Amino acid sequence: MSKMRLYCFPYAGGSAAVFNKWRTYLNRRIELVPVELAGRGARFREAFYGSLFEAVNDLYSKLNPTFTHSPYAFFGHSMGSLLVYELCHKIMAENRKEPVHIFLSGKSPPHLKRETKLLHTLPIEKFKEEIYEIGGTPREVLENQELMDIFIPILKADYQIYETYEFTPRDTKLKMGITVFNGISDNIGYETMLEWGKYTSGSSEIYQFEGGHFFIHQHTVEIVEIINKTLSRYCPAIAN
Repeated sequence: MSKMRLYCFPYAGGSAAVFNKWRTYLNRRIELVPVELAGRGARFREAFYGSLFEAVNDLYSKLNPTFTHSPYAFFGHSMGSLLVYELCHKIMAENRKEPVHIFLSGKSPPHLKRETKLLHTLPIEKFKEEIYEIGGTPREVLENQELMDIFIPILKADYQIYETYEFTPRDTKLKMGITVFNGISDNIGYETMLEWGKYTSGSSEIYQFEGGHFFIHQHTVEIVEIINKTLSRYCPAIAN
């Protein structure tokens, strides 16, 4: 029996490697497919994206041939959630096989654009301070010049495409079920995250966890358990 595939899209500055430990907890019938974006990891020689839609088109061209192999789902955190949302609409527009379910984490619905600073335009030192305040990057990493020479260009490029993204309302809703994950201290309220349910004609549910924007690292086991349980609805073999 073919496995369910789970494609995981990283947050700004992240690479496919951030999901590696998920393999320990995923059901053996779920194949983890960490998605690598241009400019990092195995794709470090490639140019950064100029826009979020350029990223979506690139990811579609690379992943589309694999969508027919087995049932599949998407997970995205923060910027990754935005990539998942737009990629799903791209897949629908191209009349390709759609994911059975999507998991959206740490991102408010795109029609509710939050008033924020444009971090990608800040000078390097101020940019580093803002990143530290968001969390997820230890101070010792930010103070390591060798690491920063690699990390800052990636992070700035991701923030640029994320912060310049323009939401376009669509008449057609998504069809698959949506599960939303939220950090209680992430300044995105429960009621705000419920708005994701308006984007699909399918089911929607929300789970909240203690922690800030990078709560997924502290609650990996619980999150993956929810993913296992949710995907078992579409693949009975997962429950066995």
